[in-house]
Amino acid sequence: MENLSFKVAEIEISYRPALKMAELPQVTSSRGAYEVLRGRWDNGRLELVEEFKVILLNRRGKALGVVNISQGGFLGTVADPKVIFAVALKACASAIILAHNHPSGELSPSDADLALTRKLKSGGGYLRDQCA
Repeated sequence: MENLSFKVAEIEISYRPALKMAELPQVTSSRGAYEVLRGRWDNGRLELVEEFKVILLNRRGKALGVVNISQGGFLGTVADPKVIFAVALKACASAIILAHNHPSGELSPSDADLALTRKLKSGGGYLRDQCA
């Protein structure tokens, strides 16, 4: 019998905390989330490309970090739930805050935004129930 060895790529998602736990900002409101995200967007591109970011939080609401999930064009971007949950799990996040801009300036969520939010809420609920 022939010995087959398969070569596959090693997958790695890294999380390297830059601050001590006591130094992490606590997010208790939408204003707090805004403060965490404010410096993460290039103001010169807000009206040009849509970007999707996620704030990762621990059990006490401390911001572990911000992840750039995707960048698209003027009309939209794709946020893959698998990527969002993979990063959240790798960082041992207990909660996530989703954020993205609309280059058009439209403040209302699109049908696609609402559908993605429902999908992520459902997946997050499943993970919460399995980990409780």
